[in-house]
Amino acid sequence: MSLSEKVKTSRILVIDDEPQVTEIIEAFLTNAGHEVVVSNVASEGLQKARQLRPDVILLDIMMPDTDGYSICNELKNDPPTAEIPVVFLTGKDRSDDQGRSFKAGGDMFIKKPFSCERLLEIINIILMSTAKH
Repeated sequence: MSLSEKVKTSRILVIDDEPQVTEIIEAFLTNAGHEVVVSNVASEGLQKARQLRPDVILLDIMMPDTDGYSICNELKNDPPTAEIPVVFLTGKDRSDDQGRSFKAGGDMFIKKPFSCERLLEIINIILMSTAKH
């Protein structure tokens, strides 16, 4: 049994201001059996996170109206969303971004471009680790 077969269908929220990125992620993860909700606006993504309480949030760092660090801080400081794992996605390549991601409450950090297969592996690992709690 593969890793993806061991993980139940999960709700994944993708918050990224680039529609072409969210479309690719949505198609791939939906095809892998997950329910995917997308937001291309950070404030809307924060609202969806609070309403839907997804199993995992994929969060871009650089967005026009705010940054992923601020969104993650808000999520982690709000009891209903504090335990949702956050995976940062970024095109930035500065070494301090990874540290800032974890300080903001992020669980993982993935640099763009990334393979959808690798993203799915990371999501499945997070889902398996949170299912044990």
